[in-house]
Amino acid sequence: MHIAILGLGEAGSQFANDLAVMGVTVSGWDPNPSRALHEKVRFAKNNIDASKDADIIFSVNLSSASETIAKEVLPVMNADKIYAEMNTSSPQKKIAVYDILKSSGVQFVDLAIMAPVPPKGIKTPFLASGPGAIKMEKSLEKLALDFSFLSDNVGDASIRKLLRSIIYKGIAAVICEAMEAGKVFGLENYIREQISSVIGGNDALIDRFVEGSYTHAKRRIEEMEAVVQMLEVKEIQPMMSAAARDNLEKLLLAVK
Repeated sequence: MHIAILGLGEAGSQFANDLAVMGVTVSGWDPNPSRALHEKVRFAKNNIDASKDADIIFSVNLSSASETIAKEVLPVMNADKIYAEMNTSSPQKKIAVYDILKSSGVQFVDLAIMAPVPPKGIKTPFLASGPGAIKMEKSLEKLALDFSFLSDNVGDASIRKLLRSIIYKGIAAVICEAMEAGKVFGLENYIREQISSVIGGNDALIDRFVEGSYTHAKRRIEEMEAVVQMLEVKEIQPMMSAAARDNLEKLLLAVK
């Protein structure tokens, strides 16, 4: 089996390295590589070079790049390949990517990453929908991944991913703001106690919410923008989701 990883950030590089250790042939590409890769991962010349001989393609980029990448690799797609769109995007964006690739006959999968990638890596839970989802599940069966088939419909997996994001990113935004306020008033220990009482006494989880929000602010901004778009299509006013997005934008500026 040959798997291509398009996008070698935190998630993509860990997927690539884990698969290489498992004996899978792996090629990958990223315009700005910053993570160490296993010696058996072939760093390709570009997305086309990484994908042309692959059986399965994992697109693990920012949502904003997903349509551009699909257009780039379209010439080397065919009905024997599986293309898994793993970016956290709105269902409308997933459908748009599928429409770009459909003429090639490629087996398309809307593949949602349903938990933080570290520490489980390629064993992180995945939720799959789309016309190629069953074929992908069978192809990866020997690797014993945490892979759940949902439906044949592109967008079904991403809807569930984004509904989950409303909860987790909303909670993270409240915790970040509360911790910031606690520090300003000199009452950090007090606010930690209040947060801990709500989230089950897990003090370490507070730090993970805060640190993760700062570290992954750029990607999560796009994630929450996808949530906003999804809700607006259904004429739901995304007040809390928009606020969580705005908070991430503030954190990104603080990091810079």
